[in-house]
Amino acid sequence: MTIHRLIEIMAALRTPQTGCPWDLEQTSRSIAPYAIEEAYEVVDAIERDDLCDLKDELGDLLLQVVFHARMAEEAGHFAFDDVVGAICEKLTRRHPHVFAQGRAADSAAVSLQWDAIKAGEKAARDARRGAAAPPSLLEGVPTPLPALTRAVKLQEKAGKVGFDWADARLVLEKIREEAAEVEAELAAPGAEASPELEDEIGDLLFAVANLARHAKVDPEQALRGANAKFERRFRHIERRLSEAGRTPKEATLDEMEALWVEAKGRERGADSRKPG
Repeated sequence: MTIHRLIEIMAALRTPQTGCPWDLEQTSRSIAPYAIEEAYEVVDAIERDDLCDLKDELGDLLLQVVFHARMAEEAGHFAFDDVVGAICEKLTRRHPHVFAQGRAADSAAVSLQWDAIKAGEKAARDARRGAAAPPSLLEGVPTPLPALTRAVKLQEKAGKVGFDWADARLVLEKIREEAAEVEAELAAPGAEASPELEDEIGDLLFAVANLARHAKVDPEQALRGANAKFERRFRHIERRLSEAGRTPKEATLDEMEALWVEAKGRERGADSRKPG
């Protein structure tokens, strides 16, 4: 089975009269959210080290590419082969140390070279579009990205011109400052769900993302890990209460907290039994 078979299937699904009614109704805008969803499912399979699921999820993500390309072809803009051609050209252009003369000393040199080539591409693109306003260093960070990921990318771009903290410990001080401002806002009358409180919590989250960046930790991955840990421990609470014929609604906060501590202790005990 090759990519050509998938392209044929998508063409059949999009053929008027004989195709699928749902597929025929779709536009690039209507299916855009699925691309994000499928990308997350790919990441989830990777983090679970489930190669069988990874194969399926990569297929689902590839389907999104083929789907968008098919709709663009129908509108006379480009086809799947043009998508492939564009990425092949970009990869060869951005890797002159592999596909042209020259060598890169290490990955840091590759990164600098990559940024320089991208900057040249952007300048040419702006000239072609006739951009009137001076370009911003922060351009090119997609708005639909998850907020924590986008915060890190914005911070990275600003950091390249020196607008950055010199040390992760200084970011911690900023987090304490932002937390104090959240606390002050919470003490104000009618603070709950207020725009001011939302603004202060946003500043706090932005600072936490900055700390993760300085510590070379992916904040999205760290938060997914924390989510999984919370889910695992809360399920332990539900299971232990169920063994006693009860539900969380019938338990006190103190009882649930004690079971949470129990789950935490079991996890730490299991970790201590791991080799190495």
